[in-house]
Amino acid sequence: MGREIRNRIYHITKGMPKSETYNLVPQMRRAAISVTANIAEGYGRYHFQENIQFLRMARGSLYELLDHITTCNDLGYISDEINTELNNLLYLNIKKVNGYISYLEKRKHGEK
Repeated sequence: MGREIRNRIYHITKGMPKSETYNLVPQMRRAAISVTANIAEGYGRYHFQENIQFLRMARGSLYELLDHITTCNDLGYISDEINTELNNLLYLNIKKVNGYISYLEKRKHGEK
């Protein structure tokens, strides 16, 4: 789920101006890594609520990436087409994370 996002972010940030080496690039890469890392860490937790909390952090990182992508587009680092593609990918992943959270909430309360 998040691997494609992470790979796309790394690819995009490789081509960004040197002036962003210590600003936008590391923030975007950290957020992209955070998505998959938080999903994995939450999955490894014993309690549903802990897993849900890590999923919420992953969702927060997805929203952070939406803002970074908008910034990249505004500054001309990516095209409108790439901006739209990435926004669609990010919103799709947000929907999946929300669905997983809903599933875990139901399981936590004993629902099927």
